[in-house]
Amino acid sequence: MALSFKIFLDLAEISPVMAMGRICLVVLLALALCLNVSLASKKLKICDKGWECKGVYCCNQTISEIFTVDNFEELFSKRNTPVAHAVGFWDYYSFINAAAQFEGIGFGTTGGQLMQQKELAAFLGNVAAETSCGYNVATGGPSAWGLCYKEEMSPNQLYCDDHNYLFPCAPGASYHGRGALPIYWNFNYGPIGEALKLDLLNYPDMVSNNATIGFLTAMWRWMNPIKPKQPSAHDVFVGNWKPTKNDTQSYRLPGFGMVINVLNGGLECGQGDIDAMNNRISHYLYFLDLLGVGRDKAGDNLDCGEQVPLNPVSTSATSR
Repeated sequence: MALSFKIFLDLAEISPVMAMGRICLVVLLALALCLNVSLASKKLKICDKGWECKGVYCCNQTISEIFTVDNFEELFSKRNTPVAHAVGFWDYYSFINAAAQFEGIGFGTTGGQLMQQKELAAFLGNVAAETSCGYNVATGGPSAWGLCYKEEMSPNQLYCDDHNYLFPCAPGASYHGRGALPIYWNFNYGPIGEALKLDLLNYPDMVSNNATIGFLTAMWRWMNPIKPKQPSAHDVFVGNWKPTKNDTQSYRLPGFGMVINVLNGGLECGQGDIDAMNNRISHYLYFLDLLGVGRDKAGDNLDCGEQVPLNPVSTSATSR
């Protein structure tokens, strides 16, 4: 600005031709300044917040920006009541700490804010359904009692497959269901532990002794398929999975119903209108309402009553 001011002061002291030249110079300087501002603003749009999308502009928010501690408390309002079995264990900050390890690969950060909220409702709805101690006449309703458990109560077996030599059972260890989406069996504790860099095979109690780990194993289950060439629950929900001809003939179509099929289809899908399946759907719809999304945006194909299970009961019962 000082340069421009001085140029205009000198105009009266020079010839018309030189004055016109200096005016043109000022105009060119102004244009260059505008161009630099424009380029700078474009550079500012490059999102570089670690997990988000380095070098590529995007506007997705982190989970903690769209899902607050108040949301968590509302969704799991009864988890610390005296009759619950994991009082004081599960909390919002353990969830956020765990989620930070999966946000970078799309957990709760795929698509716009609507999809982000819907995926959280779907994931947490399944968590609530698997860890609930609610029942139809329970205070607050059956959907308010998620995260009541942190592990299977009084397991009737050790869930040790002695024939799995890749992930052999530790002496005396029990691989019963633990975590926000319970995992079972040594052949699941082993590879999930390796993926998370935790020795869950030798120390399976870590899942039920540390809430962050309890959420981590659940998120791993959500983000990974049970078997190769099968979709993950995440890929199904956010639209990354496209059904094959065989899937279509087996009535496996995109939607929350297929998510149920991925997670526990052998026990809950292809059996018509059963309570276990409907329980998951009810939690999902309830959480959509609580998050302000509304159940009208739940999507198509909510149930899996007619779907052929991805993993029949003979194998899926031992694959969680």
